[in-house]
Amino acid sequence: MHLERRALVTGGAGFLGSHLCEVLLARGYQVLCVDNFYTGARWNIEHLLDHKRFELLRHDITHPLFVEVDEIYNLACPASPIHYQWDPVQTTKTSVIGSINILGLAKRLKAKVFQASTSEVYGDPSVHPQHENYWGNVNPIGPRSCYDEGKRCAETLFFDYNRQHGVQIKVARIFNTYGPRTHPNDGRVVSSFIVQALLGHDLTIFGDGEQTRSFCYVDDLVDGFYRLMNTPSDVTGPVNLGNPQEFTVRALAEKVINLTGSRSKVIHRPLPPDDPRQRRPDISKANELMDWKPKVQLEEGLQRTIPYFESLLANGNVGRLVAV
Repeated sequence: MHLERRALVTGGAGFLGSHLCEVLLARGYQVLCVDNFYTGARWNIEHLLDHKRFELLRHDITHPLFVEVDEIYNLACPASPIHYQWDPVQTTKTSVIGSINILGLAKRLKAKVFQASTSEVYGDPSVHPQHENYWGNVNPIGPRSCYDEGKRCAETLFFDYNRQHGVQIKVARIFNTYGPRTHPNDGRVVSSFIVQALLGHDLTIFGDGEQTRSFCYVDDLVDGFYRLMNTPSDVTGPVNLGNPQEFTVRALAEKVINLTGSRSKVIHRPLPPDDPRQRRPDISKANELMDWKPKVQLEEGLQRTIPYFESLLANGNVGRLVAV
């Protein structure tokens, strides 16, 4: 009935959501961006507000949503420990009740629905690298559980709606992602290191710095979202999306100091509870099903990201948000 495909992006004013909205608009979609602005920011999507195929709706998905769309990307949930631990009950409600509402909408509309899950479903893994068949090692009662277990329950709901109601689902497990529009005070390692280096503060490493992470640039990740959504209907996931190249946190700190030309030093703080020691995706499934793998290497991605934070810190109104 409609000449243009209509996509709903929940969490569309957030870091990943705003980049996804841009990609969908560039591909000819009508885009309905939904966000309650708990962690999303209007400036992330301000440049899209005058686009004739873009619409913004302030809404919290823990309440039912009645709209007409063809595809749904569910990205709504605070994703950094600082933000999701601020109101842990609401974080769990967003993952669980929010998923029920979004899946109910997809069922009514017979729409494809994408779930932005997370590598945190693997917890502190005993398998390395992590593949999709690994069930994880997650603390169900720790301070990170509101996010980890909320996302695990959301995956359960997605697969049960698929089995019981025939809803077309696509589930992606996202590994560490960085790039422009990351919140400057989200406590995640890339943004924290860049902001600290630009301000001339010491870079804070939790633990000995030998824990490893893989870092995926946002453009690569969002390309993976789009490719997964457009796989055949029998492809449901979960599918790991991330960069399999592994770095220690110490090596990342040294690279950020070098690229920013900072004189910052490195200091150590105690490791937070349940912080994983190793995190690296096995992306063979994404490569096989979607011909997807990251293209942007860490140094290039950091060089694209650092100017964004420089511009934020030059803005006095934004600079006050930074507390590192």
